[in-house]
Amino acid sequence: MPTSKIDSILKIKNNDLALKKKDTTVTDSIKPKETIEDIITHVATDYTIQDAKNKTVTLYNEANITYTDIDLKAGIIVVDYKKNTLFAKGIIDSTGYVQRPVFKQGNEESEQDSIIYNFKSKRAIIYGLKTQQGEMYTYGEKTKRVNDSTIYIRKIRFTTSEKENPDYYIATNKAKLVPGKKIIVGSSNLVLVDIPTPVFLPFAYFPLSEKSVSGFLIPAFDTGSSERGIGFQNGGYYFAISDYVDLTLLGDAYSNGSWGFRASSNYNKRYRFNGSFSFNFENNINGIRGFDDFAKSNNFNVRWSHNQDSKASPNSRFTASVNLGSSRFFRESLNQANISQSITNTFNSSINYSKTFVGTPFNMNVTAQHQQNTNTNAITMTLPSLTLNMNRVYPFAGKNGVKKNPIQKMGFNYTMQGQYLINTNEDDFLTSKMFETARSGMQHKTGTNTNLKAFKYFTISPTANYEESWNFNYIEKEYDPIKNEVRTDSLLGFKTFRTYSFGTSLSTNIYGTFNINKGKLKAIRHTIRPSISYSYRPDFGTKFIREVQQSANPLDVQNYTIFDNSLYRAPSTGLSNTIGITVNNVLEAKVAADDPDEEDKKITLLNNLNFNTSYNIAADSLRWSPVSFSAGTRFFKDKLAINLNGSLDPYKTISSNGSVVRINEFNPNLFRLTNASLTANYSISSADFKKKDAKDDKKDKNTTNSGNNPPDIIGGDINPTDRFGPRNNINSSSEDKNKTAELYNADIPWSINLAYSTTYLNNGVDGGDIGVHSLIFSGNLELSPKWKVGYSSGYDFKGGAFTFSRFNFTRDLDSWQFNFNWVPFGTNSSYTFFIGVKSSVLADLKWDKNKPPDRRLF
Repeated sequence: MPTSKIDSILKIKNNDLALKKKDTTVTDSIKPKETIEDIITHVATDYTIQDAKNKTVTLYNEANITYTDIDLKAGIIVVDYKKNTLFAKGIIDSTGYVQRPVFKQGNEESEQDSIIYNFKSKRAIIYGLKTQQGEMYTYGEKTKRVNDSTIYIRKIRFTTSEKENPDYYIATNKAKLVPGKKIIVGSSNLVLVDIPTPVFLPFAYFPLSEKSVSGFLIPAFDTGSSERGIGFQNGGYYFAISDYVDLTLLGDAYSNGSWGFRASSNYNKRYRFNGSFSFNFENNINGIRGFDDFAKSNNFNVRWSHNQDSKASPNSRFTASVNLGSSRFFRESLNQANISQSITNTFNSSINYSKTFVGTPFNMNVTAQHQQNTNTNAITMTLPSLTLNMNRVYPFAGKNGVKKNPIQKMGFNYTMQGQYLINTNEDDFLTSKMFETARSGMQHKTGTNTNLKAFKYFTISPTANYEESWNFNYIEKEYDPIKNEVRTDSLLGFKTFRTYSFGTSLSTNIYGTFNINKGKLKAIRHTIRPSISYSYRPDFGTKFIREVQQSANPLDVQNYTIFDNSLYRAPSTGLSNTIGITVNNVLEAKVAADDPDEEDKKITLLNNLNFNTSYNIAADSLRWSPVSFSAGTRFFKDKLAINLNGSLDPYKTISSNGSVVRINEFNPNLFRLTNASLTANYSISSADFKKKDAKDDKKDKNTTNSGNNPPDIIGGDINPTDRFGPRNNINSSSEDKNKTAELYNADIPWSINLAYSTTYLNNGVDGGDIGVHSLIFSGNLELSPKWKVGYSSGYDFKGGAFTFSRFNFTRDLDSWQFNFNWVPFGTNSSYTFFIGVKSSVLADLKWDKNKPPDRRLF
């Protein structure tokens, strides 16, 4: 008994001690790791069942649980506190399987058929996963979430399509996903519309990042579309330098030895500036070395665009628009889809800095300009041009700026301009020779004017102007008896001349109203603004005329001035004592509104009809100048704009020594039409025939596609190899994205833009002749909401042939884009074909084919 009692006591004590030790250990070290670390907040629409025995909570219908940084929504959620897990799935109703679990942790969000999540290990098993990483959508049959940074997926599909049933995807059996960083997959296959294709990859790596990342750019292969053989285009590397600037290096190579190099960069700093820069160089070879048709040329092109944000500096601004290079670059390049550049004949560049001096009437403008004629290879540059302006000031104004009498209204202005002008050609460009013929100088202009009322209805405006020109280059001419020619010496030095003039004008307004009251037309109003001016300028040019012997005969001389090659030429010779006559006309109509409660509408019938001529009192002959006229009007709600201008000569002309000269004898019919030009622009679309609400009317008013500002009749270019270019902006608006691919019944949206132009010339001897007579048209046709056809062409009535014509076909394939750009005939006959994924993540998943124009090296 004692032994048994002792054993029993010892057993109880041992058990107690064991239990106490176990409880202490659990409390001190193990239990905090096994229990849930934070409060679990849960809610459900239908019911919540708490099972205290099994330690579970079941939520049904629109269930939602939040725990630390986890937010889970599903149809059914079961939380097991005993196992530290939760299980979530959707529910089935009459529409099918709905309320699929949506699991969100931090910035990562996924949708799945069902999920099991362990609070302790933070691991999860997911079935039917759907998640988005940047532009990439991932679908997985079974997913194992190891931790926050590693996810393994089986039978996975990758796509950039936003549709529930994607139109394409990349299928693989297994993959590793690192959220926000990368996706690594094994053997994969491209599937189009659930049909496997023969396109396989042994492995693939997809970077996932919200920021741009550096990487290789896959080239487009050319299988021999030109005489330069097979090759590749636009292969290279993209450098994501920082959040503000990037750099793209691309290259071309062909089997005949031709190659090209391109570097482009985009930069942007919010609220400060943005811009882009590109440099292109091509070594083009045609034919075989040693044969007569062999030709080689090196061409380059530099472009720079810079814009300053208005918030950066309200009182100063810097902008740049540079386009310079070889004249033949766009005509000979095989990698230029911008066909409109190949048919233009000018390059223009401008770099501008302007500053306003606050508190003063002065402002400054510094400009560097470049103009290049691609036909003549002539280049003109101003490096730089400095302009200082003083806004008009009124020194005699009354107190608080009151200007009542002519003295108080007298204002003065001042302008100073300095230039360094270079005239050169493409061969001497960027060499020391281009500076040998450079010219420089400065010019100062100031003037004053005022106005006063006369005879109640007339306004008299006296003016006076003064101009002073400084030249830092001049010439001297001398006869060389040995070579029997005139030698011209270009010299550096300060030479100046001054001119002044004054005049006055008398103007008034005459109004005439004709009441008609027939139908909706109530009245017509005619406004006439006649003006007579007088100006006087002395003879400043005669004193600068010099004579130089030009042959062995001492009496054979030629006249010149030292300013003939200067920036500012010598003033014109002869006294100018001129009376000017100007008449402006405007014709308007008053039309009753459709609604009797609304006010009458004012419609412009004739926007302007202007006549201008002058009479030189001091001239000994040909005192009347030709009468220039211009007229313009708009019809059909300003959609059709018609402009006419020309010149009428009162004097006869005769042929003398092969040239046409005017004689001091009037024409029998008083005026002879010497030249005239007529232009008409018209834009119309299917939307013009629909009833519009107030919102549409407001939208039309904000558009600039009017008759006086027609759209680009050449049309936009589609560059199929530009990953970051125009193709990504096609059908990218919110309206286009919301369109469905249903066919139209009878309503097919369309638009057409017309531009008509004709000119007439008559020198009075050879008779009249039509110079230009052409009709240019362009527009768009939407065969369906996602099928667009664009066209641009024209007809030259004088030449009897079509002008430059182009057609482009665009199909929005949801996550893909199809483009076909076609020039059917002419020297620029070519086509480009492209089909590829819109998203930049899979920009290299594409097929493009092009047949460039026939490039002939000169």
